[in-house]
Amino acid sequence: MEPEGLDVSLGEYSEVVADAVAQAGQHNVVQRIWNKDSSLWKSDEAHQKTIRNSLGWLNVASEIRVVLDELVGFADQIRGPAGFTHVMLCGMGGSSLCPEVIRQTFGQQSGYPKLLVLDSTDPDVMAAFAKQIDIDHCLFVIASKSGTTTEPLVFYKYWYDQVAQRAPNPGESFVAITDPGTRMVEMATADKFRRIFLNRPDIGGRYSALSYFGMVPAALMGVDLGKLLGRAEEMMHSCSAESSSESNPGALLGAIIGECANSGRDKLTIVTDQHIAALGLWIEQLVAESTGKDGKGILPVNGEPLGPPSVYTDDRVFVSIAVGGLDGETDRALKALEAAGHPVVYLTLKDSYDLGREFFLWEFATAFAGWRLSINPFDQPNVQESKDATKELLEYFTREGQLQEQNFLVGDGVLAIFADDQTRAVLPSTSVLDVLRAHLARVRTHDYIALLDYIEETPEIEAVMQAIRTHLRDVTRCATSTGYGPRFLHSTGQLHKGGPDTGVFIQLTAPDEVDLPIPGESYTFSVLKQAQALGDFRALASRGRRAIRVDLGDDVLIGLNRLKELIGRAVQEGAGASQS
Repeated sequence: MEPEGLDVSLGEYSEVVADAVAQAGQHNVVQRIWNKDSSLWKSDEAHQKTIRNSLGWLNVASEIRVVLDELVGFADQIRGPAGFTHVMLCGMGGSSLCPEVIRQTFGQQSGYPKLLVLDSTDPDVMAAFAKQIDIDHCLFVIASKSGTTTEPLVFYKYWYDQVAQRAPNPGESFVAITDPGTRMVEMATADKFRRIFLNRPDIGGRYSALSYFGMVPAALMGVDLGKLLGRAEEMMHSCSAESSSESNPGALLGAIIGECANSGRDKLTIVTDQHIAALGLWIEQLVAESTGKDGKGILPVNGEPLGPPSVYTDDRVFVSIAVGGLDGETDRALKALEAAGHPVVYLTLKDSYDLGREFFLWEFATAFAGWRLSINPFDQPNVQESKDATKELLEYFTREGQLQEQNFLVGDGVLAIFADDQTRAVLPSTSVLDVLRAHLARVRTHDYIALLDYIEETPEIEAVMQAIRTHLRDVTRCATSTGYGPRFLHSTGQLHKGGPDTGVFIQLTAPDEVDLPIPGESYTFSVLKQAQALGDFRALASRGRRAIRVDLGDDVLIGLNRLKELIGRAVQEGAGASQS
């Protein structure tokens, strides 16, 4: 019997999933997760130490319920006597994605400040945020688990300096969320922040949705925390050690995505209804960063429009998440995929507050899937590679006054393509079209194509990105992903480097329209973003990944549309190459 709100159609995978659930019962997997038994995932002490310090998410929803009145009281103070009209959450990855889901799903609540979530070092994005707020009435929430993450620190430096130019007590406009004993605690204390929320330290960023990192912003924007946490506790009970593995929704979902990946269906395609579309971003980070390592990985495919069965190969599993019933078109498309033999999972939410259930469900399922994949789902060993490369590039900039040049391959007056030495040796330099054709000819069956976007996210740009990815999917039958940097560095970036060598990458960059200083640093936001893009590319190249960088020129939309046209020609002329 399937758990409430979860329906599955697994076809030929029913037996392997049932076997996995049965094995979980034999090995007491659910009980061992709740007992925080690190040996469930790894036997060596180094891994076990990391795991032991990463399982606080199991109980945190109940712990936050204990301080619920305190959070509500603080939110009332912010919207009342303090007079704040906006709250800007400044974070990255795990500290920003849950607030972004809640912001997009619930919208501004009557009588509460409007929540904004800043997780981009793009100065054009920063400038756009500045236009949305009255800085004298904006509360800045600086969220960083480690207290040393680059992006929250530079956001803090910039906005604190801006407020200090206007107010005698700038710290009154700031709140910190961090772990105990971090550098952020020291700085927030020295700068007299209005409040410092100390999160329990045994929760990794991507598992922190139901902790202070997700719940403080939710409280400040007026979401009913009691209801949200109550739904989370319902799912905690459903996934508890007292429930059998067969009736445990977290164990079942984890077994499905883990066993499908073990069977070659490692492209987890997330289908959300429009009302909760942002949830896909959060799931993407949780699954990709947790599973993409040791040459293994599950690629969450978020935001890719559903197509007919003919545009997919046998590497997909589909998970539909909807509030209430599915619309007719989506239901018909999923039923057609079922009929074609694709595994399909249906998750049904009663209303938006069931997001509390989904946060816990996916955290538990991801931990369970890590057991099936024989990996540690709580570390991120390859995220540091891009950070280290970025640091080296910024140190070079500080010494030399410019960033290191990347190898130019070819240009056409609008687009310019760059690549590492190894890639330049195998791609032609005759024209942009020839390079794109040759690069995309390297796509193999069961690969994925990732667009890595170091440009401002706008509706117009996103529309073209979706058109490009959909066309690539339809012609190559490969999964596509698209993400905006540096956000994805803390998400799918781990899988890009640590997962299987099945990705073909097109990094997109463009000059910024504006630039902003970072107080106390020798470089600007534009230089930082460029260094992050170059550092990301360097990390990909060091692992021999198939990657090129396309600079879109001064007008991003013109450049993107030009790229769309050339990619259309390249894949159409080379159709069938991916099936070799």
